[in-house]
Amino acid sequence: MKRLLILAAALALSACGKPDPNVMVLSYASPYIANHPFSRADIVWMKWIEEKTEGRIKIHPHWGGHLLSSNENMLEIRHGVADIGMVTPMYARSAHIQRIQPSFYSGVTDIGQQIAVYRCLADEFPVMNGELNGLRVIAVQGGNFPGILTRNKPIRSLADLQGLRLRAQADTADVLRSFGVDVVNMSMAEVYPAMAKGVIDGVVAPADALRSMHLADVGKYYSTIKIPRGAYPGRALSMQVWNRLSDADKAIFIESEKVWEDAMVASIDKGLIDGFAYAREAGLNIIPMPAAEQARFDGLYRENAFRIAKHLEPFGVDGPAMAKRAEELIRNGVPAGCGAPK
Repeated sequence: MKRLLILAAALALSACGKPDPNVMVLSYASPYIANHPFSRADIVWMKWIEEKTEGRIKIHPHWGGHLLSSNENMLEIRHGVADIGMVTPMYARSAHIQRIQPSFYSGVTDIGQQIAVYRCLADEFPVMNGELNGLRVIAVQGGNFPGILTRNKPIRSLADLQGLRLRAQADTADVLRSFGVDVVNMSMAEVYPAMAKGVIDGVVAPADALRSMHLADVGKYYSTIKIPRGAYPGRALSMQVWNRLSDADKAIFIESEKVWEDAMVASIDKGLIDGFAYAREAGLNIIPMPAAEQARFDGLYRENAFRIAKHLEPFGVDGPAMAKRAEELIRNGVPAGCGAPK
């Protein structure tokens, strides 16, 4: 209700001016502040759209999470709370595939490969797109590989995980539990205060979060264990807005997908460098994980991926086939043209 009132107030204010009938102004919503690495990529995309359309389309951003929620943002964009926004389908109750499929990327090496594998899977398993009804995906997002930040206990081996209470996403939870971790599911926005108060002992997070979310201020140790992660639909446009666009403008938005994804990769890469620099300045101890321990973790993660893939079968989805195909794409490479924007 609060978000709808804010939107109504924004629309009322805009009506007080004299909008140019030749300019389409679209709202964009993100939970992050304007100088976050994700937001810097968003701004690159916004400027590109405005320049490419010669000012016929402008994007008006709403930063800081006052329009969209973390769990129901897909539903909110579908119903016009924002025209475009950052989406997190892995948190949506109804997006069973999107919650599980990020666990299928064991062995992936970089963000570009994450995105390519996701796009190819979505091409070959159209059921993935069924959970995105009412939305036009305009950017697929990958990310840096998470490590583990802890308050008081250094993690030098997998045995050191025993007894810790960590915030982690669902795709990693079962593997961590096998090492004696009490896994907590909470939004990243809650992590800082939870660590500061000792509610949790740490968090599974990429190094860019050490600076962008100031997590280095509430932790002492950062283990560089490389936890696999996949890609997911990260930015989406309401289909109601998409259907109002001309064919020429639709083509521009399709072209913009790679612009946005490339800007995201560049921004995330910079965020990783900045995160480690910030951590060192803050006096954080950065601890490498021995290769043998990393290999052991990778093997357990891969086994777990095929196990949880079966959770999709009650929904009529062949999860094991999807997991197997992801493994093949990572091992052999994505075929040319598979998953190309269209």
